Amino acid sequence: MGFTIGGTRDNHAIRRAPRHVRLGALTPEVTAVAEYTGLWGWDVLAGTRALPPESGHPRCSCGRTCDTPGAHPSRGGPVLAAGTTLTEVARSWPAPEAGRSVLLATGTRFDAVEAPAAAAEYAVLRMERMGLRLGPVALRPDGRAWFVMAPGTARLATAARAAGALRGVGRGGHVVAPPSRLPGLGPVRWLRAPDPENAAAFPDPRVLLRTLEAAAARGGAPGRAAAAVAPQLPCDRNARHTDGARSA
Repeated sequence: MGFTIGGTRDNHAIRRAPRHVRLGALTPEVTAVAEYTGLWGWDVLAGTRALPPESGHPRCSCGRTCDTPGAHPSRGGPVLAAGTTLTEVARSWPAPEAGRSVLLATGTRFDAVEAPAAAAEYAVLRMERMGLRLGPVALRPDGRAWFVMAPGTARLATAARAAGALRGVGRGGHVVAPPSRLPGLGPVRWLRAPDPENAAAFPDPRVLLRTLEAAAARGGAPGRAAAAVAPQLPCDRNARHTDGARSA
């Protein structure tokens, strides 16, 4: 995407601390953020932290009772734009607290489409078998997944027939990215990690949405969904399009 870290596209370089970056600053979160901004050209938001539960209830570092503990933007936290270097990330990322969630801003560099994890896994396999282009895909430990899509795709997802299962995340939203952890559930991980070939390789939105719709309608069962998948999703010109809300 034309972005580099310290003048190099080699992601091994970002794991070698520059001499002017203190060793303790290179947490997994800082390294991941530097990859996202420097290698893939994505905008990153600093998220909150999940705190140890109290009386069996998850707590958030925001100090409020919220629906997404440890998974929403931190008030006053930095917004690290595409192209931010490792040195700048290490200087700006909140420290020394560990476990702060890494959020990717949506709506400018890319939109995201969320789907049930089973449907997402099936869609990835089917798209790959058909030799179709596919971008990065992340799996959340709560049974959901999200796809990196071209800006504007969130509106198509909102209008899709399986809107109850699919959710578009567009301008003003965010998605929780690796190595973030959801409290009590585990880490977010890549099903298809970003690389130089797929980071900007947006899939055909209509093909992917139709594949996800078919799989989601059948609970992600590949055997039954395969027959219902069509190569194109008809465009409903009368559909009402709205941007996706913020990610949970």
